[in-house]
Amino acid sequence: MSGRVKTLLISGCALAGLGLAGLTAAAQQPRNGLRTGTPDYIAQPPATPDPPLAPVSADPQAIRDPASLIQDQASAISSRRPPYASVPVQAPALRGVTQRQFRAPPPAVTTLPVPMPAAPQPRRRTAVEEDPWAALGLRVGGVTLKPAFTPFFGYDTNPERSATPGAKGSAFGRYEGELAVQSDWRVHELSGRLRGGYTDFLRNHEASRPDAQGNLDLRLDASRDTRILLETRLNLDTQRPGSPDLTANVQGRPLVWQYGGSAGVTHDINRLQLTLRGSVDRSDYEDARLSSGALLSQKDRNLTDYGLRLRAAYEVTPGFKPFVQAEIDRRDFDETVDTSGYRRSSDGMTARLGSTFEISRQLTGELSGGYQNRRYEDARLKDLRGFVGDASILWSPTPLTTVTLRGSATLGDTTIAGSSGTTVRNATLEVAHALRRNLTVTGFSNFSRTEYDGQSLREDYMNVGARLEYKLTRTFAIRASFTHEMLNSSAIGSDYTANVSQLGLRVQF
Repeated sequence: MSGRVKTLLISGCALAGLGLAGLTAAAQQPRNGLRTGTPDYIAQPPATPDPPLAPVSADPQAIRDPASLIQDQASAISSRRPPYASVPVQAPALRGVTQRQFRAPPPAVTTLPVPMPAAPQPRRRTAVEEDPWAALGLRVGGVTLKPAFTPFFGYDTNPERSATPGAKGSAFGRYEGELAVQSDWRVHELSGRLRGGYTDFLRNHEASRPDAQGNLDLRLDASRDTRILLETRLNLDTQRPGSPDLTANVQGRPLVWQYGGSAGVTHDINRLQLTLRGSVDRSDYEDARLSSGALLSQKDRNLTDYGLRLRAAYEVTPGFKPFVQAEIDRRDFDETVDTSGYRRSSDGMTARLGSTFEISRQLTGELSGGYQNRRYEDARLKDLRGFVGDASILWSPTPLTTVTLRGSATLGDTTIAGSSGTTVRNATLEVAHALRRNLTVTGFSNFSRTEYDGQSLREDYMNVGARLEYKLTRTFAIRASFTHEMLNSSAIGSDYTANVSQLGLRVQF
C-alpha cells in the first residue's frame, strides 16, 4: 500500500473516533441545551451549609421503635456536590442517625445483686455488773429466790427497856433469816421480801423476843392498760414493859400480830391513771402475863380494819406524776366495849394530795399529805382529826453516797380511858457511803413522837447509830452495828436509855 493510502486510512480512523466521542458527550448533556463554560466540579464553587437536622424525639415511643428516630428528619446525605470531587468523603462529614440511636434499651433489673457477705461485728465489751458482790440467787422456774441467814452476837445494856436505874445488861445471840422473791416473766410480776429474827438474851430470858416483817405482791397484766394488783403483808412486834397501853406490871414482851391483804385494779387512759383498791387488815394482841402469874387480857384491843381507796394520777412528765387520793375505812373491834367501858369502833375518811417525782437521776421520791377525820361510836370520845402524810426521798449526790429520808404522820388507836386515839409523827434519815465497792458504812437516825389525844401524855423516842458491812465474797459478808436508844415520856418513871452493839456473819445465796 502506498503512503498516500496509509495517510487516508489513519485520517479516517481519527475522524471516526472524534465523531463517536462527540455523540457520547452530547448524550450526557441536559436536554435544555449544551453546557458552556467550566464545569462546576472543576470550578469548585463555595460550599453551602446543610439544613439543620431535626432534634431527636424524647418520646418513649422512639425508644421502643428505633425507626421512629429518623422519621420527619432531613436526608442524612447532602444533595450538593462534594467540594472536592477527588477527595474521599470523610467520616466527620456524615450526618444522620448513628448506631447508638438504633441500640435497644438495656433490660430492666428485676432482682437485686447477690449481697456481699457482712463484715464481722466488732467484739463487744462485757457489761459491767452493777454489784459484783450481790448474791446470784436460786432459780426456780421463772422466779429467783435469794435466801440469807445472819447469826449475830452482841451486848445490850438494857434488855427490858426499863426505867429502873441500874438495869443490868446482857449478852445476846440474834438469828435473822431473810428471803427475797423476784420473777422475770414476760408479763405479770411477782415480788416480795420476808425477814424474821429472834433475839435470845443469855442472862435475861424474859426479855427475849421475836420480830418479823414481810410482803408479797403479785401484778397481773390483764391488758396493755389494765393491771390487777394483789398484795399481802405481815408484821410481828412486841410491846415493851411500861407502855401506856399496859396498865399493870407485866413480865416479858407480849406479841402483836399485824397482817392483811389488798386487791385492786389500775387502768391507764393515756396519761391518766386510775387505781381502785380494797384492803383488809387485822391486829391481834397477845395476853400479857403479870408478875403474879395471872394473865391480863388484851382481847379488847383486837380489831379488823376494812378500807377502800381511789387514786387518780396524771403523768405531766416522765419524772413528775401528781395524784389525788380519797379513802374511807371502818375499824371494828372484837369487843364492843373495852375494859374502860368505851366503844372504840370508828369510821374514817381521808383525802390526800401528792406526787411522785424524779428531778434527776440523783433525786427521786414521793410526797403526799392530807387530812383525816375519825368518828367513834361512843359519843364520849370526840372525833380524832389531823394531818396525815408520807414522804420517801432518795438522793445520790455521788455514785458512792446515798441519802434516804422517810417520814410519816398517822392517827392510831389506844385503850387509855378518855383518849380518842394517838397522833404519831415519825422521821428516819440514813446516809450510806461506800468506802470501797465491798465496804459500806451507814449512819442512821430516827425520831418519833406519839401524842395521846385528850390526855397530857407524850412520848419522844430517838435512836442514832451506825452500821458497817464488809462483803468478803458473793456468799459471805461481815456486818456490825451500834445503836443508842432513848425515850423521853411525860409519864413519870417511863424514861429509859439503851446501847446495843452486835457483830455477825451473813450467808447469802
